[in-house]
Amino acid sequence: MVVLGLLAESPQSGYDMQRLLQQSRAEQWADILPGSIYHALKRLHADGLATLEATEQTGFRLKATYSITPAGRDELRRLLREAWRTPSSSQPAQLYAALSFIHALPRADVLDALQEQGRALEEALEDWEQGADAKREVLGNLPAYVEAALANGRQHIQLDLALVRQLRIQLSEDS
Repeated sequence: MVVLGLLAESPQSGYDMQRLLQQSRAEQWADILPGSIYHALKRLHADGLATLEATEQTGFRLKATYSITPAGRDELRRLLREAWRTPSSSQPAQLYAALSFIHALPRADVLDALQEQGRALEEALEDWEQGADAKREVLGNLPAYVEAALANGRQHIQLDLALVRQLRIQLSEDS
């Protein structure tokens, strides 16, 4: 959906998309890794959803620019409708499952793992804020709906961090 959406805005190369997605830290919010762009473009081309518009030699590399096809626009609209209708899940399911089997590990291992997870969540929160700042720097004032999405993402990370901290406290007291 993201690659098709970018192509719907303008013809682009994989490099152009990758750079844009890295700047906006898309791996945090779009469930897409910048390195997967080239694979997606090849698949979209093979499926008739994108077409190769031009190639250009840049140094030792061949830069391929793609554009969206009418079938690609139809697919983008289908994917967007599906995305708007589908509730997202933001529950830390793996952590919940691990809690079910907490007695299978020594308590010290669980506490160490929670501390490590807490640090990772703190880093994720910092990355999220840096990504939001970068987005504001590139685009200026963001629309209210983008700010709402950024706030929602921040709150999810903060809630997960609060849970991990609470579990560490409770499990430390139970030891």
